Amino acid sequence: MPNGRSPRRWRRATDVPTAQSQPAPQSQPGLARRLGLTDAVAIGVGSMVGAGVFVVWQPAAQAAGSGLLIGLLIAAVVAYCNAVSSAQLAAVYPVAGGTYVYGRERLGEWWGFAAGWCFVIGKTASCAAMTLTFATYAVPLDGWARRLVALLAVAALAAVNYRGVTRTARLTKILVACSLAVLTLVVVLLGTGGTSHDLPAITDTSVHGVLQAAGLLFFAFAGYARIATMGEEVREPERTIPRAITIALTIAIVIYLLVAVMLLRVVDPAASTAPLAAAVDAVGAAWAVPIVRIGAALASLGALLALITGIGRTTLAMARNRDLPGWLAAVHPRYQVPHRAEVVLAIVVGALVLTTDLRGVIGFSSFGVLLYYAIANASAFTQPADQRRWPRAINVIGLLGCLGLAVTLPWRSAVAAAVLLGLALLVRKLRKGRAGSARR
Repeated sequence: MPNGRSPRRWRRATDVPTAQSQPAPQSQPGLARRLGLTDAVAIGVGSMVGAGVFVVWQPAAQAAGSGLLIGLLIAAVVAYCNAVSSAQLAAVYPVAGGTYVYGRERLGEWWGFAAGWCFVIGKTASCAAMTLTFATYAVPLDGWARRLVALLAVAALAAVNYRGVTRTARLTKILVACSLAVLTLVVVLLGTGGTSHDLPAITDTSVHGVLQAAGLLFFAFAGYARIATMGEEVREPERTIPRAITIALTIAIVIYLLVAVMLLRVVDPAASTAPLAAAVDAVGAAWAVPIVRIGAALASLGALLALITGIGRTTLAMARNRDLPGWLAAVHPRYQVPHRAEVVLAIVVGALVLTTDLRGVIGFSSFGVLLYYAIANASAFTQPADQRRWPRAINVIGLLGCLGLAVTLPWRSAVAAAVLLGLALLVRKLRKGRAGSARR
């Protein structure tokens, strides 16, 4: 084991987030354990369903061609490996921070920092993607009106998170229920509509295209990370987190497969920015197009709400260890949430929605999140037998899958995310060097 130390068993919400870090001040409150299994599953499903079903089909289909379903299955396998690795780790380290904590404990503080930074930049990009998706469906006309609506959505959901995690879980359940109802309607209409054709043959595709599509589709599956990053707020985390991650991922995989098969029977997803709406219209159910648009907007809000929650908790864990400014570790004395971290996140996402577009942030987000889960799989691989729930082969498949999909993503997105990670590591090294010199 790294450093020859045994992993710490987590007993209280106020325990130090990693065994390598300095204790948090005793006056600093911990997060409250208020979430049950249903709450955690709802947050995970809300993150995944809102992200992929309404956003990622077009770029994935453009990359994979007729191999879209193969790309989806590859993404699902990698996501499953990542999910069980995260669940196995979360059962031992049930605190805020997710793989940031796991990497520090199992591999060392530098790996934890890299994981935390990848999560923050990747998921901040995801927040921008979900906000822009909401505005695209909610506002018919492009322009500043759409961006203003996106900005208002960020402010409103940040305010909900600020008031406490139980409000977040409650609203997420409502949004998830609405999204699932709309998706059920879409699947029924596409399955019973009068216009359909056979699934396309696997011809106009390539291995690289299928793998790139899998990497883009992985953007849609990554919502289960929100459950692990909220480990300090889940009741009975050793039992609840593994179950919630598995259930949420299974639900998402079934939904994606159903929707993908129905889409391919009716339209070419690569030909429309809103393929679900186009498919419903193609089967003669134009009356349902507004309902699909509303469902897409609600699903995007559900994903954004869960994303803000997860990033705030990882920021909290990093700030506790001084990997981010220490003042971000503040927990609100009444609402018991990392309120400063969430306010800063809302400001950054607001700036992104005013300056970026949807296409530019999906690949960037996928690259950061795939590296994050690569570190999660490597961390799970080091766990001893008494902490293991699944064989190490799953960790190896997950690690190789994450790295393989990351290098197939659009190169501009990959380079931008890699440069930001490199700069963050350099700044940390310089800060540590100055701190060491000052002590001497």
